[in-house]
Amino acid sequence: MKTTISQDDWKARAAEVLPAAGFGNFDPGVILREGRGSRVWDEDGKEFIDYLIGSGPMILGHGHPEVQDAVQEQLGKGMTFFTNNARGIELAEVLVEAVPCAEQVRYVSTGGEADMYAMRLARAFTGRDKILKFEGGYHGMSGEALMSLSPRKLVNFPQAVPDSAGIPESVRDNMLIAPFNDAEFVESLIEEHAGEIACVIVEPLQRLIPPAPGLLKALRDLTSKHGIVLIFDEVVTGFRFAYGGAQEYYGVTPDLCTLGKIIGGGFPLAAIAGKKEIMAHFDKGVVGDEGFTFQIGTLSGNPVASIAGLKTLEILKRPGAYEQLRQNGARLMSAFKTHLDAAGIAHQIVGEPFLFDVVFTDQPVRNYRDMFKNDGAKAKAFNQSLRARGILKPDSKLYAHLALTEEDLRQTEAALETAAQSLVA
Repeated sequence: MKTTISQDDWKARAAEVLPAAGFGNFDPGVILREGRGSRVWDEDGKEFIDYLIGSGPMILGHGHPEVQDAVQEQLGKGMTFFTNNARGIELAEVLVEAVPCAEQVRYVSTGGEADMYAMRLARAFTGRDKILKFEGGYHGMSGEALMSLSPRKLVNFPQAVPDSAGIPESVRDNMLIAPFNDAEFVESLIEEHAGEIACVIVEPLQRLIPPAPGLLKALRDLTSKHGIVLIFDEVVTGFRFAYGGAQEYYGVTPDLCTLGKIIGGGFPLAAIAGKKEIMAHFDKGVVGDEGFTFQIGTLSGNPVASIAGLKTLEILKRPGAYEQLRQNGARLMSAFKTHLDAAGIAHQIVGEPFLFDVVFTDQPVRNYRDMFKNDGAKAKAFNQSLRARGILKPDSKLYAHLALTEEDLRQTEAALETAAQSLVA
């Protein structure tokens, strides 16, 4: 007889072998056993409608049969080689065809790696050291990325604040921090430091916050004027907002972008994509020793991840996929607003239909500092109420996806009504 190990037992075991009892990603008290379609189950068998979807990759839902079949076929041929493989080359062709800025692609395993290499590539291309990023922008776990990601101490711009121990002071000296959605401030900063700035890196949708009208175009114009590399971090937005990503959705093309999550179909895969003249710095034969940006990775372009990504993108390209994705998200956004309005709860729905959340404030949310207006106690109680009713909603964002059914949406709407009313009970 198979012995069932409870959720609490797994928590105790995790506490013995994992710092803070977890992987560092999510509430360590959530230990998921399996996922099928729109649903996941924990080790106690509790069922949830999943709006975390692996933090974004599972846009088709869990265990999509076509993706599984493609992966199973590849598993019989080999799991990884380190050499080039045909599936990785095919996926690169698809990425170049789909993404406006992509003329060439280099693979890595994670989005954070992709962001790190994109910034390094910009430095190699320009011969400059400084990087301009936006307060609250998430670009992985490198020293540069962990400057002013989530600072509790708010200092004057453009000073950077490290978000982690272990980052050398010298990293801060080469970072410039700007408030998101303030094109005038960015312009003044670039005009002052133009000859020193290698790149501007930005999430086209910063965590949840959409760009103000004209912001991305202003960044494009300013960086072009001063020979600065513009990097769109599309690890989250790539193939989510549109088949060509946020650069297609918002109509602004960067010099480089980073991709991840969806392109691996649930397996570890990410990429840097961009103009050939910049990507050439990965090719010593073209740029020589001095210009060469060294990059290798054991699992980069792994054929299993590549075939999962190829099949996922093929499905997303089918007629009606993005229309359905938008409809699902718009319906959820409307349900949040309807039930919170009915309960008289001050709030803002922040984001786009593909990715959004509720912020409990009556004030507009345009940048990182505006997020401090969120009533954290209300947010926590609201999310806990939803989870108790079988809705796995992350603490800070909700991903719409294509596996959602009418039953899922109705169950979610009922849970939202109850959760909203619980805040005034």
